[in-house]
Amino acid sequence: MIAGPVASLPVCIAPTGDRCGEGAVWHAAHSAVYWTDINRFLIHRLTLADQCVRTWFFDEPVTGLTLTDRDDVLAVVLGSSVILWEPASDTRHKPIFQLAGWPSVRLNDGRADPRGSLWVGSMRNNVNPDGSSREAGGKDGILHRLDPDAGLSVHRRDIGISNTLVWSPDQRRFYFGDSLANTIWSYDYDRDTGAIQNEAVFFAGFGRGLPDGSTVDADGYLWNCRYDGGCIVRLSPDGKIDRVIEMPVRKITTCTFGGADLTTLFVTTASVDAAPAERLAGGLFGIQCEVSGQAENRFRVFGL
Repeated sequence: MIAGPVASLPVCIAPTGDRCGEGAVWHAAHSAVYWTDINRFLIHRLTLADQCVRTWFFDEPVTGLTLTDRDDVLAVVLGSSVILWEPASDTRHKPIFQLAGWPSVRLNDGRADPRGSLWVGSMRNNVNPDGSSREAGGKDGILHRLDPDAGLSVHRRDIGISNTLVWSPDQRRFYFGDSLANTIWSYDYDRDTGAIQNEAVFFAGFGRGLPDGSTVDADGYLWNCRYDGGCIVRLSPDGKIDRVIEMPVRKITTCTFGGADLTTLFVTTASVDAAPAERLAGGLFGIQCEVSGQAENRFRVFGL
């Protein structure tokens, strides 16, 4: 048992065997957690009331999800674009953003900010048309911001793999990471304009795996999933390691707080190159915590 803000050991609550589970988002109105499998082009939903998983199939990698200001609509980050999607009817609207350079590059992580804009980062495409993996690398990634008025701006270039798009509870800090650089940066965030500035290294060089997705709890601590590191690292607001939560599989991809009181940490994982002993790799895990998360930010939709 781990002392402090973690009250239970990780439990696999949906053994979906995802090649690369990602994009976990808690939908309070649906009492459900949604997440993706990038390499199998899937979106999953686990509804807590009946512990039932439903899956939708897409035609290209599904790399991220975020809530919108309409409970019936989610923003879906695909490899090539961002679309609006209605799960109840499986209605898929035309893209509201298309990535230049696809399929040489693809989108990766995507999250809404406190003012309702959608931040999406890109990377060199490491997924073949059949879903098999190929090598990532280079610095082809760009960090974009898509505003509710359809305005598009670029905030960072020369990124290896875009990951970690989260904000502090006081909405004054933004965190962004590059997996290949093994670095997470912090920025001053302007709640009124959405601008970021004063980039500073927040957490870098940790020896266990590479930084993947993150979430920030209500106390302002960042929980970073470590791909190939078999753990989640909880970091204080000044970037110091508060504790390390051990996971039963190596490739930890992203996490989000959910449940009625936002005290369940939902964690996605990947099964790519997993050892036979890692039979739960690619599953969705749940961890009961003694701290709570923040409500999900919502993208203010346009184009419907």
